[in-house]
Amino acid sequence: MSAMSLDDLYRRVIMDHYQQPRNRGQIEDGSITVDLNNPTCGDRVSVQMRVKNGIIEEAMFEGEGCSISMASASMMTETVKGLDVERAVYLVDLFSRMMQGEEIDTEEFPLEDIEALQGVAKFPARIKCATLAWKALEKGAKESAN
Repeated sequence: MSAMSLDDLYRRVIMDHYQQPRNRGQIEDGSITVDLNNPTCGDRVSVQMRVKNGIIEEAMFEGEGCSISMASASMMTETVKGLDVERAVYLVDLFSRMMQGEEIDTEEFPLEDIEALQGVAKFPARIKCATLAWKALEKGAKESAN
C-alpha cells in the first residue's frame, strides 16, 4: 500500500470514529466521571467508567472538539472495556509515548484503529487533542484505585 493511500485509510478511520463515535453517552449507575478540557483549542471531554473488582466494565464519553480528540475518545473507550485498571493506566502511558513519536511494541499494545492516530505525532499542536480522553481515563482509573 502506498504512503498516500495509508494516510487516506487513517484519515477515514479517524473520520469514522468522529462521525459515528463508539460509546458516546453516559453511564447511569456507579460511575467515575472525569471532565477535562484543552483550553488552547477548545476540546472538552467527560469520560465515565464503571469499575468493579479492578476491571473497567464500562467506559463512555461525551464532549465536543476536533475530529482527533473525539475519535481518540471513541477509540480509547473501545480499547479499555474489560481491562483491569493497571493495564488501562499502562496503555495510557504507551499511547502518550506513541503520540511523542516513539515506536510502540504492537504485541504489547494491539493498536487496531488507534494506529490511525500515529500520524498525530508529526503535529505537536494536536498531541493534546489526541491524549485528552486518555488523560481523563488515567485520572479516573487512579481514582478508582483509592
